[in-house]
Amino acid sequence: MSITKEATAELIEKFGKTNNDSGSSAVQVAILTERINRITEHLKSNKKDHSGRRGLLQMVSLRRRLLDYVKKHNFQEYQELIQKLGIRK
Repeated sequence: MSITKEATAELIEKFGKTNNDSGSSAVQVAILTERINRITEHLKSNKKDHSGRRGLLQMVSLRRRLLDYVKKHNFQEYQELIQKLGIRK
């Protein structure tokens, strides 16, 4: 359900401005998206995991707020981010 340090480092390298840029909104959204995808797969086979479902909803809410922030400050970056992550259809 959580992601490995290697996967996190890879996401930071791909979406961050530098290799140590783990705090930017784009990187945080990418990491949250990876975690959301893993928990979603977990919940498909564990339907009664209600605490996992609650955590999923919290992560989706946090990602939504971060995306709103990125959209407000840099719309072009927002469009590129959602396209790379495949969030919107």
